[in-house]
Amino acid sequence: MEIRVEMVAGELINEVIGNFSFQGVLRESAPWGNGHINDTFLLTYQNEDKKETRYILQRMNKGIFTQPVELMENVMNVTSYLRKIIIENGGDPERETLNVIPAKDGKPFYVDSTGEYWRSYVYIEDTTCFDQVEKPEDFYESAVAFGNFQRMLADYPAETLHETIKGFHDTKARFAVFKQAVEADVCGRAASVKDEIDFVLAREDVADYFGDLLEKGELILRVTHNDTKLNNIMMDNKTRKGICVIDLDTVMPGLAMNDFGDSIRFGASTGAEDETDLDKIWCDMELFELYTKGFIEGCGGKLAKREIELLPMGAKVMTFECGMRFLTDYLQGDTYFKIHREHHNLERCRTQFKLVADMETKWDTMAEIVKKYNY
Repeated sequence: MEIRVEMVAGELINEVIGNFSFQGVLRESAPWGNGHINDTFLLTYQNEDKKETRYILQRMNKGIFTQPVELMENVMNVTSYLRKIIIENGGDPERETLNVIPAKDGKPFYVDSTGEYWRSYVYIEDTTCFDQVEKPEDFYESAVAFGNFQRMLADYPAETLHETIKGFHDTKARFAVFKQAVEADVCGRAASVKDEIDFVLAREDVADYFGDLLEKGELILRVTHNDTKLNNIMMDNKTRKGICVIDLDTVMPGLAMNDFGDSIRFGASTGAEDETDLDKIWCDMELFELYTKGFIEGCGGKLAKREIELLPMGAKVMTFECGMRFLTDYLQGDTYFKIHREHHNLERCRTQFKLVADMETKWDTMAEIVKKYNY
C-alpha cells in the first residue's frame, strides 16, 4: 500500500510528488540535509522486485532565485554536457553528475498550485557529503573534484548561461553598496564599527581587482560553481574520493579564482565563520597548499598560467567580499543573512577580516605555494 507523506507542507507535497515521474511505490519520505535555502526531502521508492530507488525532492527558493525556469535551464544544459564528457572519459554518468527527474509534463520542474517551483534528482547512493573537514584528505579530494568540474566545463560557452543571482561576485559593485550602507547608517551602527569600516575602505583596490582585469579583457570568463564548500561534494563511501559536484543553483559565468578562493575562505580557516575569539582564526598554510595542489591537479591543465598565479588573490578577494557583505548586512539591520544572536553578522565579518589580514602577512608564502604547482 502506498503511504502518504508527512504534512511537512500540508497536502501540497502530495500534489507535488504525484506530478513527478518517479518509478515504483513511495515507502518513505523525510527532510534531508541542512541547507538554508531550498526545502529538501529524501523519497524512497520500491519497485515490484523490492528494489529501492531514492530521490531528492526540492522546493526552490524564489526569494533568492527569482528566475527558476532560467536556473533549471542552466542545470539541464550543464548536466547534459557533463554527462557526455563523463561518458567520453569512461566514467559513470549516473554517479558523477546530477540526473534530473522530469515532471510528468516533461519539464525539469513542477509548478505547484501555489506557484512554487519544485525539482527532483536521483539520489547518488553510497556517498556522503561532509559539513566540516574531518581530515585533510577530505579537503584535498574536494579540491580535486572542484578542479575536475572546471576541467570538464572548460570548453563550455560560459556566456550562454543565465546569471542566476545578478552580480553575485561583482565585488566592485558590492563595495559601492557597502559605502551606501555606511552613509545611510539606517540603524545608527556605523560609529561603533569604525575600525571595521576603515578596514574595508582601505582595501578598495581589492574590491576592484578582478573587475578591472575583466574590463581590460585580461581574464577568462568560465563556468563556475560559486558555492564551493565541502558539503557540495558527494564523497564515495568506499574510496572517500569526491565523485560528484552538487547544488548547481549558482552555476553561471564567473572566474575560476573565485571558486578556488571561496573554498580557501571556508576550508582553510582554523575556526568557525562566527568564532568570537579572533586569536583562533588564521589561514592554515598546510590546508592552503593541500587545496592548491588538488585544485590544480583537478583542472588538468585547463587553466591559464595567469589564472593560477591569481589563485591567492581569489582567496583574498572572496574572503574580503564575504566579510564586507556581513558588515553591510549588519549596518542595514541584518536583513539578508540569518542571525542567531545580537551582533552575529558583526562577529562573522570580523573573522573574515582577520583571515584577510592573515593572508596579507603570508602573501609571499601563498604565492610560492601556487608557483610550486603552476606547471
